[in-house]
Amino acid sequence: MNTNDVLQVFRDAGALLEGHFVLSSGRHSPFFLQKAFVFMDPDSTETLCKALAEKVAEADLGPLDAIVSPAVGGIIPGYETARHMKLPAMYVERDEGQFCLRRGFSLKSGARVLIVEDIVTTGLSSRECIEAVRALGADVVAEACLIDRSGGKADVGAPLIALAQVDFPTYAADDLPPELAALPPHKPGSRDLHA
Repeated sequence: MNTNDVLQVFRDAGALLEGHFVLSSGRHSPFFLQKAFVFMDPDSTETLCKALAEKVAEADLGPLDAIVSPAVGGIIPGYETARHMKLPAMYVERDEGQFCLRRGFSLKSGARVLIVEDIVTTGLSSRECIEAVRALGADVVAEACLIDRSGGKADVGAPLIALAQVDFPTYAADDLPPELAALPPHKPGSRDLHA
């Protein structure tokens, strides 16, 4: 799959939205990828995650022990990618604002881990997830994501393997172009959700 193929899956699901959006990172954009609309369809999710698993295999990272994803957005693609790679899947959740493994999940010291994310914008959630996994003594070999919307500019703290790469513009709240500032902002992300 190439970037156009991936974006077509999002278009077909009604998941490539245009307007004024406040992203989980706090930045503003005229585009939002509502991956939940894609993840509602098991066939579309399988298509994307199987292609991501194949792209990871092509990267020749060596043996991996587990896939870890940040909650909430990374859970479904993490699980589905792990299924195709025949690896255990787990996820980190926030506890008092910090990512950590819960629910009995654990990693052995030295475990070789692939982080799987849905969409990377600034890389903040990825860096937090990677820090939490490394704090357990595991080795984060790389991160894989369905879409890198930073155009390759995000620093996630590990090599990044993206199924698709786009360069959708983002803006600080105090530096909006007039056409974006004229639209009411919507905040569809999940960073501020609490369990």
